Amino acid sequence: MILTAFRNAMSGMALLLLAGPALAQQPAEPSATHLAVAREVAVGSGIARSYDAIIEPTLDQLRRMNVTRPEIREDLDKVVELLRPEMELQKQQMIAATARVYTRFLTESELKELAAFFKSPVGLKYVNTQPQVLDDIVKEMATWSQNLSEYVIIRARAEMAKRGHQLQ
Repeated sequence: MILTAFRNAMSGMALLLLAGPALAQQPAEPSATHLAVAREVAVGSGIARSYDAIIEPTLDQLRRMNVTRPEIREDLDKVVELLRPEMELQKQQMIAATARVYTRFLTESELKELAAFFKSPVGLKYVNTQPQVLDDIVKEMATWSQNLSEYVIIRARAEMAKRGHQLQ
């Protein structure tokens, strides 16, 4: 009898543990205005440009797929142009997904402030210079990463030498 009660109690606990996530408060869907301003930020911030940076090379790759068959070049170009509006729809879906992500981390009010910033002269300059800034940062990071790696090796060898070990 005690064993049966114990099993029932354990079964009940297991059910509660399994049901816990289902019973947890689900986040509310963002309002239409929250989503709209999040979308405005996604576009205004320049992040949507990165989706173009994926679409165009993909279409170019399609064009180059059959370079060895010049007889299909014209038809392939027509197919690429036919696909372009579909790619725009795909991009719009990604912008919508980006907006949903923004709504999880930023309030509608915060997004409105960001949207206003990206429309301001300094915000527009920020967005327009972002690609060049990021390129330069990547170059700087490559140099920094190499220097950091060399520094860590030198320091580790010195510390290990103090402990009587030689690192190669």
